Amino acid sequence: MKTVSRVVAAAGLAIASLNAPVLAQDYPSKPVEFIVPWSPGGGSDTLMRIVAGNVTPYLGVEMPVINMPGVGGTVGLTEASRRDADGYTISQVHEGLLAATATGLTELAWDDFDHIALMTASPQYLVAAADQPFDTMEGLVEYAQANPGELTIGVTLGGVPHLHAAMIAEAFDIEWRYVGYEGTGERIRALVGGNLDLAIGDISSSLQFAENGDLVFLATGATERMAQTPDVPTFMELGADLDLSITRGIVMPAGSPEEAQAAMEAALMELSQDPTFVEQINNAGADVAFRGREAYSAYLANLAETVERLAEVIAP
Repeated sequence: MKTVSRVVAAAGLAIASLNAPVLAQDYPSKPVEFIVPWSPGGGSDTLMRIVAGNVTPYLGVEMPVINMPGVGGTVGLTEASRRDADGYTISQVHEGLLAATATGLTELAWDDFDHIALMTASPQYLVAAADQPFDTMEGLVEYAQANPGELTIGVTLGGVPHLHAAMIAEAFDIEWRYVGYEGTGERIRALVGGNLDLAIGDISSSLQFAENGDLVFLATGATERMAQTPDVPTFMELGADLDLSITRGIVMPAGSPEEAQAAMEAALMELSQDPTFVEQINNAGADVAFRGREAYSAYLANLAETVERLAEVIAP
């Protein structure tokens, strides 16, 4: 009987081992659509296209990007949340969703999704038009204090750029007028076009314009000077305790199959260790900051508490 039992057990294990790879290979069997809820040309669009453009060798299928901007990123995220939870739609969230929820801009919340992986962190910059009567942070502070409320700054109203700009104004005891734009790319183009005095930007949206002489980086929210902008001081160097970054992660509609979540997480983890991918992300002014499903969910839960405390500052 023991021999028979061993044979049956062995057969069972063999069947299980045969079945496991088959299940693992069921997903993905077609391209996974990536809804980027921001306009082309901004930080989210640039970085997420790097993700989509490099993930195929690890995921096994293409990942076409579809931009769906509007209302602080909530239009595209709302569409993503309504898609079939079959693993073939992903989207991207950052602090903006948490801010939009906390200020009542949307009922959609961070925990309305399955969280797959945190991928990047992008220090933010205070950027000025090149024709301003100042080209340093010290010059800006002096001018703004002498002309309170005169300067305009482009942000996403009720979003993280709005929060960051308010934190800068508070830290340096200055006043400016906020002008709302949907995404980073849109407000940087408005700044270059002469419709703004200042904006919250990042490397991917602004560096080329700075190198061309159209814009000036006044300070960065990184904790240390960035390699791409070694001459730009941090806010901390300038005496303000400000760490201003945007983190971007991948989500699926709630209730997506475990198989799909696990496969996507594994593919993104492998991608995060790809030297070419890391170099491209770095060249776009961001860092690879991978966290898997459990760690990313915990990160968002803690971040939501912080944003809730600051909601009154950025309420529309």
